[in-house]
Amino acid sequence: MPTNAPAAAFADATASDGALRRFLHGLPGIDPVGLEARAASLGTRSIKTSAKAYAIDLAISMIDLTTLEGADTPGKVRALAAKAVHPDPTDRTTPHTAAVCVYPDMVATAKEVLKGSDVKVASVATAFPAGRAALPVKLADVRDAVAAGADEIDMVIDRGAFLAGHYLKVYEEIAAVRAECGDKARLKVIFETGELSTYDNIRRASWLGMMGGADFIKTSTGKVAVNATPPNTLVLLEAVRDFRAQTGIQVGVKPAGGIRSTKDAVKFLVLVNETVGEDWLDNHWFRFGASSLLNDLLMQRQKLATGRYSGPDYVTVD
Repeated sequence: MPTNAPAAAFADATASDGALRRFLHGLPGIDPVGLEARAASLGTRSIKTSAKAYAIDLAISMIDLTTLEGADTPGKVRALAAKAVHPDPTDRTTPHTAAVCVYPDMVATAKEVLKGSDVKVASVATAFPAGRAALPVKLADVRDAVAAGADEIDMVIDRGAFLAGHYLKVYEEIAAVRAECGDKARLKVIFETGELSTYDNIRRASWLGMMGGADFIKTSTGKVAVNATPPNTLVLLEAVRDFRAQTGIQVGVKPAGGIRSTKDAVKFLVLVNETVGEDWLDNHWFRFGASSLLNDLLMQRQKLATGRYSGPDYVTVD
């Protein structure tokens, strides 16, 4: 069931644009140098072979296997969904991915292939990736995806409204999408961190998303130059940690875009473990939004099992 922040907990902060501004700008400021240094230091941690095997399987189980292209076809989505269930057909001990993420018009196709499996169907919505549409259009987008069977909705905030300081408008849109999802779909709120300019803005957006009822907060669409990075993901992790300490509500985190290698994935898992702990080391609370990451994880998994590096010809091309 989706988890919603109780409206009463933030009733005063969301009473007006001014009150919301005071709350968000009253959050502790971020030291960019310190943040980036911590993210870099955690990225240097080395892990042993047995731990690496565990990390690879955990990362596979956390992937939202994604295709969000204008050229997506039903055949491509069916193949991707089949791969999500059995990522390595030669080794059925390979865990399945967490979800398949597609556009709303492809939800029914993915759902058909995934029927009977534990793989979820996630769908981007709310005029993805720009988020520039009237609210009724955004809600219709969400309604269509949920009606088609989406288990999860990945919405994008209106970054223009956020950067202009219209925080209440952004909050109300998140809350409206949360209400449209109801108890049928979990909500991931995408901030497009590469467009928010500062780490302080990323922290403010994180709290805004969680106050609006996000089940997950997500870095990026994967459609801009700067997507998920260790520092901006660290900001999200610190935000969900602090939000749970204040409200008792746990919210998930999803870095997306630009995470392509096993080495990168392990760095992010270390960030999770060291920042929020084992409670988030589960695909109910942490995801990777990725399309090419899975293949590298599979190749590294095969190497650990056989002692040989198979190469990209031994995995399917998505």
